[in-house]
Amino acid sequence: MTTRWRRAAVGAAAVGLVVAPLGAQAGYAQAGYPGAGYPGAGSVAPSLAASAVEAPPGEAPPAPDDFPRLTPAVAAQLDEAVKKAMAEAKVPGVMVALSAPGKGEYVRSFGVADKATNAPMATDLYMRIGSVTKTFTVTAVLQLVDEGKVRLDDPIGTYVDGVPNGDRITLRELAGMRSGLFNYSADESFYKALTSDPQKVFTPQELLAYSFKHPVLFEPDAEFLYCNTNLILLGLVVEKATGQKLEDYINREVVAAAGLKHTLFPTGAEFPSPHAHGYTDQTASGKTEDATNWNPSWGWAAGAMISDLPDMRSWAKTLATGTLLEPATQAERLKVVPALPGTGYGLGIFNVQGWIGHNGSLPGYGSLVVYMPQTQATMVVLLNTDIGYEGSEPSTLFGEAITKIVTPGHVYTLPAQPVTGK
Repeated sequence: MTTRWRRAAVGAAAVGLVVAPLGAQAGYAQAGYPGAGYPGAGSVAPSLAASAVEAPPGEAPPAPDDFPRLTPAVAAQLDEAVKKAMAEAKVPGVMVALSAPGKGEYVRSFGVADKATNAPMATDLYMRIGSVTKTFTVTAVLQLVDEGKVRLDDPIGTYVDGVPNGDRITLRELAGMRSGLFNYSADESFYKALTSDPQKVFTPQELLAYSFKHPVLFEPDAEFLYCNTNLILLGLVVEKATGQKLEDYINREVVAAAGLKHTLFPTGAEFPSPHAHGYTDQTASGKTEDATNWNPSWGWAAGAMISDLPDMRSWAKTLATGTLLEPATQAERLKVVPALPGTGYGLGIFNVQGWIGHNGSLPGYGSLVVYMPQTQATMVVLLNTDIGYEGSEPSTLFGEAITKIVTPGHVYTLPAQPVTGK
């Protein structure tokens, strides 16, 4: 998730303070910020089939062979681009995986996993994935839709009491970031509580209380606004509909069902080894600190999960092609509304210039997990900092640098957004 405490990103990624998606700052609207909606957000773009993504207006769709072979020469270009992005954004360490059928693969790690010891970053380390967690939570909801246990157009008030406009906000609007609810991670008192005690355990009800003390920002479905509150509510829907803890359901019915071996929804601050240390400036002092062992409970259904590079490579395709869902349900998921120029958001998933998936960030970590259906290409970037670069999530910088080389007609770009509350 792109989870900057006080910035809500569209999609991807992140956990706003808590997971902000779409490159964590990528495509985010600050809760309460004037004009937080996006031009054209009221219209729905055609659904994106798993086999073909429509090109932006006026642009011809790319040919299937547009993705290059990942030759040593191309790998050298990618090495240079990644190292340049690291230097520009002052990223301690990063791992990158890029592949497509018949084109080879590029799997690398750069920099350090621990600044104290200079231990090198490696491609087999566990990482916190922030708002990519949203893709798992929404997948769980959509599985329940397939089973007839919930409906996308059910009002959230059917499952959770006390939600402002709860009789009119639907599960579809929560998953699509169109509820109008205030983003709890943008609340000043929440920020202070978290940064003053990073080990604090937050309950879902406490997180919702930070949101519900604020007035709603707009009527249901009137605008798009990335909001972690939406995912907390969807996590509670899963628990109400199944009678199980969210982490238990996701670990069994989503993670295990997808064949992921090193992905988990933690119950506390546990972090399997080996893992990279993560560094953040979202701190009480404003200075950069090691956030490796911070408790991710504040992100919960919006950004608490952990994974590794191989699993995220697998998940990128599963997510974009709908392996765990009925085709009709996946089609609903991939109906996008405009979020930022060149970017649309569906149900817990985004489309950035044809790259489908999510980004994420939470204190200390950033992630980008995407798939391009036309070329069947997968791109995953995992890094051990969430410190922004010129208003954007650092994962966006890497995504842009990589795609300029391999898919110049479909460059992963997310406009820089103002960062507040730092």
